Amino acid sequence: MGLITYLILGLVIGFVAGLFGVGGGFLLVPSLVILGVPIHKAIGTSLACISISALASAYTHLRSGRVLYRVVLLKEMFSIPSAILGAYLSSHLPERLLRVVFGVLLLYLAVAMLRSKKGDCEMEKGKIEYRNVPLVGLVSGLVSGLLGVSGGILNVPLFHTLVGIPIKYAVGTSSLALLFTALAGTFEHWRLGHVQPNIVLFLAPGLIMGARLGAKTVSRVNPRSLRAGFAALLAIVAVRMLL
Repeated sequence: MGLITYLILGLVIGFVAGLFGVGGGFLLVPSLVILGVPIHKAIGTSLACISISALASAYTHLRSGRVLYRVVLLKEMFSIPSAILGAYLSSHLPERLLRVVFGVLLLYLAVAMLRSKKGDCEMEKGKIEYRNVPLVGLVSGLVSGLLGVSGGILNVPLFHTLVGIPIKYAVGTSSLALLFTALAGTFEHWRLGHVQPNIVLFLAPGLIMGARLGAKTVSRVNPRSLRAGFAALLAIVAVRMLL
């Protein structure tokens, strides 16, 4: 695959990552699998790429004031150890099982986002359910290490539906939180030999540019449209992984 193709792929995935606060693993893993990368190496390489796109998008969201630091800190206390556990477990599970779990999870999240009726715009700190943040951390961390998807695909819908964070703040907070989770998962996958550095280097420029552009676009998008777009992307990728 040529450098221009890597640049375009990185730009697209980076833009989606910045716009939805999800790292881009749910697009990157199947893309790498389609290109012939074995599933376990696709997962490890994806997490390394996610670390790059998350850093770029989180920087932009931080400057826009859409990050809740207390939520990030509390979540990561539980996400990092569970991400390491998930990365270890991934090498002991068959490829088909991983693909099915991945697909079913994404379909569930798509429905959850569409059905959510939480507030979309204003931040009301008194309504934030901090007691639910550790649960989000445990689940998203495990999924991050197991499926190479950074946990962002769980962070945003669970921050929104369980913790009560408005969608745009959920996206911004997720962008910073998934950076630390992805780094923890990447370390374990690197140790297991699941990361291909050449692919990471080729994708990095596009990921950085796309992630910053996507994060800047969030402020211009209607919250309901953002939520519906998130759900649609999850459903499309889920069907592709299940076929």
